[in-house]
Amino acid sequence: MLRERFCHQKIPGKPFGVESQHKIFNICSTHIRMEDDSNANVLVPSHDKAIPGDRSSSRPVVFILDEFDLFAHHKNQTLLYNLFDVSQSAQTPVAVIGLTCRLDVLELLEKRVKSRFSHRQIHLLSSFRFKQYLEIFKMQLSLPEDFTDRRFAEEWNQNIKSLCEDRSVEDVLQKHFCSSKDFRSLHMLLMLALSRVTVSHPAIKPTDLLEASRLCTMDSKANILHGLSVLELCLIIAMKHLSDIYDGEPFNFQMVHNEFQKFIQRKSHSVHNFEKPVVIKAFEHLHQLELIKPMEGPSVRTQKEYQLVKLLLDNSQIMDALQKYPQCPTDVKQWATSAFG
Repeated sequence: MLRERFCHQKIPGKPFGVESQHKIFNICSTHIRMEDDSNANVLVPSHDKAIPGDRSSSRPVVFILDEFDLFAHHKNQTLLYNLFDVSQSAQTPVAVIGLTCRLDVLELLEKRVKSRFSHRQIHLLSSFRFKQYLEIFKMQLSLPEDFTDRRFAEEWNQNIKSLCEDRSVEDVLQKHFCSSKDFRSLHMLLMLALSRVTVSHPAIKPTDLLEASRLCTMDSKANILHGLSVLELCLIIAMKHLSDIYDGEPFNFQMVHNEFQKFIQRKSHSVHNFEKPVVIKAFEHLHQLELIKPMEGPSVRTQKEYQLVKLLLDNSQIMDALQKYPQCPTDVKQWATSAFG
């Protein structure tokens, strides 16, 4: 029952946490009128006559693009351009609504796409408090009174009540509440905790919530580092030193290769001196894993060795990964901790 509750989430009948903003939005939407002949500026029309066109042969269409920022990463943003372009026509009753968690999403749009966007934005910020969040936690984990095994339901619900009063559980929930008020995030936490319940372990304990929280907040990039080859790890360390030396400025493969060669010639006794094509291949693999990011667009024609890139890891992630890396060579660890590479 609980698993179905978390996996098959239902849309609430009324907005939660944004009631005041929803009320203001409804008031504002009644005053929205068409601006010139462009229906690209309309989010919610005030009445049916606001949509132009022959109703006998056409109907208004609303495109809702969830995770709108991901569409901005598509090559040339062709889909967004075509949607915004067609919505410019007064004869085409089309409206486009984008949903995103990123406040800087407009910076991701190309000029030609941005010029066709109405620049009308509505920010929805949840205003409910942690006390309500705690009540939702309790409600989501509680079993109903008409549950088949009434005795088990009473014991289970009493355990959930005790969980809510536990200080360590409250700290875990406070941390999640501050990072994300999204119910999907809470459901993921509860699902991971619930998966630890077995016949021999019939109730959720505070330690289950702590472990579930650890899994939810696990650094995915740091985990990727654990699976890299020693060569790839050395390239990451070389880039770390370049980022430190040049204060976060972008660099290219040739600079990374030079830094790696300096390490091989001066300090390394355990790392093989690989041929340059092998090192390039390792560098490209780091790009595929999205541990480095190209700073120039695909339209800029530059030799691979000289294309500017930026490291998408901070020093703490690299050092933590080195401590957990299985059988990491000592001289590689020493190189990573040295101040000047």
